[in-house]
Amino acid sequence: MYNLLISLAVGIVVALLVKLANFSLWAGLVPGVIAMVATFVLLARRVANRIQALMTTVQQELQQTQPTSKKDAQGRVERAVKTLEKGLVYDKWQFMVGPEIHAQIGILKYMVQDFDGAKSHFDKSSSRNFMAKAMEGALYYRSENIPAMKTAFEAAVKSGKKESIVWAVYAWCLLQRKEKDEAQRVLARAVEENPKDEKLKTSLSQLQNDKRLKMKPYEPTWWQFGLETPPPMMPPMGGGGRRMQFNTRR
Repeated sequence: MYNLLISLAVGIVVALLVKLANFSLWAGLVPGVIAMVATFVLLARRVANRIQALMTTVQQELQQTQPTSKKDAQGRVERAVKTLEKGLVYDKWQFMVGPEIHAQIGILKYMVQDFDGAKSHFDKSSSRNFMAKAMEGALYYRSENIPAMKTAFEAAVKSGKKESIVWAVYAWCLLQRKEKDEAQRVLARAVEENPKDEKLKTSLSQLQNDKRLKMKPYEPTWWQFGLETPPPMMPPMGGGGRRMQFNTRR
């Protein structure tokens, strides 16, 4: 990546300058490393700020008012995607920029039911984005590719182990496949990871007592998965939009 190469070059130059000042090469090692790290941090911060500016523009576009129709929602998503795609130019500059942007684009396309478009971006997305992986799991559930569904959900609960929604959607999909025991094991793992989460405890209790898994506690995020029909008054994009964040990964 360019930022890393530039940082290495700065570190080497600093070390050589120290050497040219009649010090040993080893004496230049410490200032060289410091210069390299400082340069990398500054360059990474510059890229992160530019990406965050794009994310802010997207959030303002999507959250200014509720879309009035599915067509309106799709139009907003198309504009948001074009904005996010501008950030792909930084993929060669900073680690994980491309995969994170692809994850966000995949989420947006999924929420307006552009499933083919969503899948193409999920394939390039970061495994650390738990919402993208959970939606990818839901996408595989729709296509009845159950092994791929489980793989995607396992990645989602690994990176989002504190996010109750990903555990609940995982269990819900398993229940629809008549895998009640597996769904119960998933929720048991969820409670173990989140012992104070009352929603997950209630969900696990429902399965243990042969009751239906109720997803109402996970609304409105639940509706973004599009696996059940929302109430008539819900906006076309499912409501409760998830705030997009970009975290620089080193």
